[in-house]
This record gives sequence, structure tokens and C-alpha cells, in this order.
Amino acid sequence: MSRRKKLMLTALGVVVALVLGCTVWILIAKDYAFHEERVTIPGPRGELHGVLATPADDDGPYGLVVFVHDDGAVDAADGDAYKPLWDAFAKAGFASLSWDKPGVNDSPGDWLDQSMHDRSAEVDAAIAWAHTRDDIDTTQIGAWGLGQAGFVLPVVAQARPDLRFMIAVDPAINWAHREEFAIRARAHTDDKSPAELAAALDRNARRVQLMNSDADYAAYLAAGVDDEPVSAARWGFLKRNRLADATASLRTVPIPTLLVLGGRDRDVDITLAERTYRAEVPRDLLTVKSFPDATHNMSRNDIEYRSGDIRTAGRRLLSPKSVYAPDYLETLRVFAKRQTE
Repeated sequence: MSRRKKLMLTALGVVVALVLGCTVWILIAKDYAFHEERVTIPGPRGELHGVLATPADDDGPYGLVVFVHDDGAVDAADGDAYKPLWDAFAKAGFASLSWDKPGVNDSPGDWLDQSMHDRSAEVDAAIAWAHTRDDIDTTQIGAWGLGQAGFVLPVVAQARPDLRFMIAVDPAINWAHREEFAIRARAHTDDKSPAELAAALDRNARRVQLMNSDADYAAYLAAGVDDEPVSAARWGFLKRNRLADATASLRTVPIPTLLVLGGRDRDVDITLAERTYRAEVPRDLLTVKSFPDATHNMSRNDIEYRSGDIRTAGRRLLSPKSVYAPDYLETLRVFAKRQTE
């Protein structure tokens, strides 16, 4: 055999080995320990189209973690971002239940037409539905929520005596404070000048004033507050929820609570969140876990804010578990498992 052929065969062998290695790595990285079932839940204002992710190595009955979304048009899996979390809960013996927000993926309704009370009623309905399932252990139902879910989880905890625990990830405490915090955080990240920050805060103050005076959408547009105005539906959503505050409802939370905080959060003031939870939730019920280099979504800071980077996109696609802050998924698994002991 000629030297050239030997080199070609060697190169081919290296390529085959790399491809096989990458294939095995991808399969391991995306190997989830759950099965998915599309479900329809009778909701308070129409059907909820959801996903029930059940542990693959268990016939049940299993505990259940109900997912409560943050702001935005979120589908049941949050674009597959929830799947590593479902996997962590499945390994703890829990199913996960999540649904498309109203109006998302052809589900009936419009999430922008909801109040935080409406969102709490949805969760209540989902838990009631879980009681109709023979494969759910209704003595082991918990809830996980992110951001805006901070207004929902404490209310559900009070209303549902069958809720055993809740996990609040970077939870919002006060609607108005969150808006102002986000403005300041974005200005800092984008290196805005003090004058630019002051202008943004002034626009926000004028926006709040309009909402407090119950200005309709035409009046909002006429005021010229925003160069790119929000939609009429969004304006209604903001007016409807502008007074939301979780402080009072946290005072009577009766269940074990895990507060998860991302140190690089640009959306929620985690200092306020931690201070409020420590002040209002009974000490013996509260566990606080901080991830200094995690973002609002508990993603690694070096990944979350590099959306245009092909390496980041590849990681999200091929190794979604590695997107999250180290130990976050294990923290979820351990806390949920502890509630069954």
C-alpha cells in the first residue's frame, strides 16, 4: 500500500472516530429520563394544552412538579429549555406538568388578557386535573416557577393545601420595581450614559403615570412616551398587573420553599427577592441557593448573553443540560427528592 493511501485511510479513520465520538456525546448529553405525553387540561377560561413528562423508569404513581412560566409567549417546554429540568425531576421520581400559555401554539385565549390572579387560577386548575390521574401521587405535588411566577406561586401555596413545596427561581417581588431594575440593568450592560439612563427612567415614570390614570391605548400613543410603542394588548396587560406585589402573600406560605438566585440576573432584583423571602417566609421552611455566575434563566453567564455565537447555539442544541449553571439541575433534583423522605 502506498504512503498516500495509508495517510488517506488514517485521516478517514480519524474522521470516523470523531463522528462516532460526537454522536455518542450528543446522545448522552440529550439522554432524558422521561416520556412526554400531550394532555388537555380544563382551565378556568378554556382548555390548557400541555405536556406531562413522566419518569421513564417508573410506572407510577409519581409526584408532580407543576411549571409556572415567566413573562412572554411561552410554550409548554419553553422551546425545549425546560427539558433538562424535567429530566432532573424525573430522576427524583417526579413527573412535570407544563402548558402552552393561552394563545401560544394555537391554544385558546390570549396570555396578554390575563391578570396574575388568572394565572394562579390556571395553576389551581392544573393541580385539580392532576387529582384525576391514577399515575400521580397527589400527596407529592410541588411547583416550580421563574420570574413573574413569583406573583403566582405564593398565592397557589395558600390556596392549595395539597401543594407540598415550591421552587421560586429569581422571583419578581414588585411589578414596578422589576421594571425600573431592568431599565437600570440594561443601561449598565449597554454602557449608557447617565443622561441616557435618566431619560429612560423618565419615560418609565411617564408610562406609569399614564397607567395609574387608566389611560387607554389611544392616550398612551398620543403621549409619545415610547419611540416603539407596545401593542394595545401589551398595554392592557401592563395596566392590569402594574400593582402586583408578592410580599403579603409570602407571609403566609405554609410549605417548604427553595429560593434560587442567579447572581447575573438582569431582569429581577435578586437582592430584593432574597431580602423579602428571608423576612416573610418562616426560616424553617426556606432554603436559599445562590449561583453567582448564573443569569435570570439560571443559564451560565458566558452562554446566556451570546445568542449570536454559533458555539452557543450549538451547545443549546447538542448539549442543553450544559447550558445551565453547574449544580443547578442537581439542586432541583435533591430538593424535590428530599420532599418525599
